[in-house]
Amino acid sequence: MVIKVYIASSSGSTSIKKQQQDVMGFLAANKIEFEECDIAADEDNRKWMRENVPEDFRPATGNPLPPQIFNEEKYCGNYEAFFYAREDNAVYAFLGLTAPPGSKEAEALSKKMQM
Repeated sequence: MVIKVYIASSSGSTSIKKQQQDVMGFLAANKIEFEECDIAADEDNRKWMRENVPEDFRPATGNPLPPQIFNEEKYCGNYEAFFYAREDNAVYAFLGLTAPPGSKEAEALSKKMQM
C-alpha cells in the first residue's frame, strides 16, 4: 500500500505550502513511505485528485485543495483530518496502516483494549 499525498508545488498560498510540508514532514519523520503527487505539474494528478475526493468532503464551492491524502485509491482525508488524527495519536489508523509496535498510537490502542 502506498500513501499518496496530492500537493501543489507552485501554490501561491503560504497556508497550503505549510500544510503540505507538515504532512510530508510528519510522514518522513515517522518513516511512513509516501508518494508525492504534484497537481500543479501534472494535469492527470489534478484531475484524479478532484474526481476521487468523495462528495461529502468537497468544499461547498470550488475544487478540493491540496494537500489531499490517499492510501492507494482509498481517500484518507485532507489536512484538517490529518491534523486531528495526529493530535489524537491516530495517524496510522487515519492512513489505513497498522501502527508499529512501540509507537504512541500502538500504545494507546493497547491501553484501550485492556479497558
